[in-house]
Amino acid sequence: MTAEYTIDKRLASLDLLRLLSAFAVVIFHFGFRGSAGAERFLEAGYPEIADVAIYGYLGVNLFFLISGFVIAWSAENRGFTAFAIARFARLYPGYLTCMSMTALAIALFGMAPLSATLPHYAANLTMLAPVFGHPFMDGVYWTIVLEIVFYGWVSLALLAGVFERWKLPLMAAWLALAMLNEFAIGSEAARLLFVTQYASFFIGGVLLHHMTSRGVTLEAIALAVAAFLASMNALGSTRDWMLGAYGIAPSLSSLLAANAAIHLLVVAAVVFGGRLRPRPWMVAAGALTYPLYLLHQHVGYIALNRLTPAVGRWEAFALAVAGLIALSWLIARFVEQPARRFIVRRFAAAVDSLALLRTWRVPGG
Repeated sequence: MTAEYTIDKRLASLDLLRLLSAFAVVIFHFGFRGSAGAERFLEAGYPEIADVAIYGYLGVNLFFLISGFVIAWSAENRGFTAFAIARFARLYPGYLTCMSMTALAIALFGMAPLSATLPHYAANLTMLAPVFGHPFMDGVYWTIVLEIVFYGWVSLALLAGVFERWKLPLMAAWLALAMLNEFAIGSEAARLLFVTQYASFFIGGVLLHHMTSRGVTLEAIALAVAAFLASMNALGSTRDWMLGAYGIAPSLSSLLAANAAIHLLVVAAVVFGGRLRPRPWMVAAGALTYPLYLLHQHVGYIALNRLTPAVGRWEAFALAVAGLIALSWLIARFVEQPARRFIVRRFAAAVDSLALLRTWRVPGG
């Protein structure tokens, strides 16, 4: 999740929700995924919390819903160039750092079935490793690809000057296309190009921002309800995948209830979030979410397997989570923030110089 708003113009409630979503995914991987299925990443699992941890993957849906809101906010009154530069500056430095750390951890401490070769690392530098025939360095990166696709479409809409003027028709068309593909066509290419499986969450977030910034209309409410109903389809798809991969999945009724709770949480965070005054620790909590999300899975598995024989399962769990939080804060504070400022300044200067060259004429020419 990303945002450009500053400490005096932000919703601290969304920072806290982003952290909650990241922790949910961490608990899912450590408490359930690591010891489930054919690939057992953890030598000693945590069956005591598996029944609760299995719901943690819904944190991804929460990420996407928040992302729709925040990106619509970030794109407001912004041109294509500024938006694209901000997105790159926000995503790539943290990704490069966390991916490199993950590759180094795998190379140094090795753990089947994980591997990190030089070609594998080089492919992951692009953020699109599967395009080059290599797996992601960490399993969570697939969600970043979907975020990038979403950013790409928003960028194109900004470039065409239609994002603000045609927002509701664009969201309606996207939702219709997504449902057509999910219920009738079933194209995997369309699933990637138009994020059809998870489009309803992004759309829901965009519509929530539209209603809070432009006012509530019947059209916006109807689209939001349609997006919410469509989000139920994603729950069924991921449930089927879990049954195939792990032989177990939450009941559909519990997933529907959780999905409603997720949407209500985001609505409440936006509607009532202005009453929560942003504090520096809240801003820091929101900032460490992205590196924590990128780092936790494979690095966490390695740490748990190394620590458990020495200190015990739950002590290893606590140490691994605390270590990942500390490392994520360091990355956010000393890598992401300086790199973001540097990139924005440099790219902005380059854009200004290019604009100046375009208007410059040779005297008498």
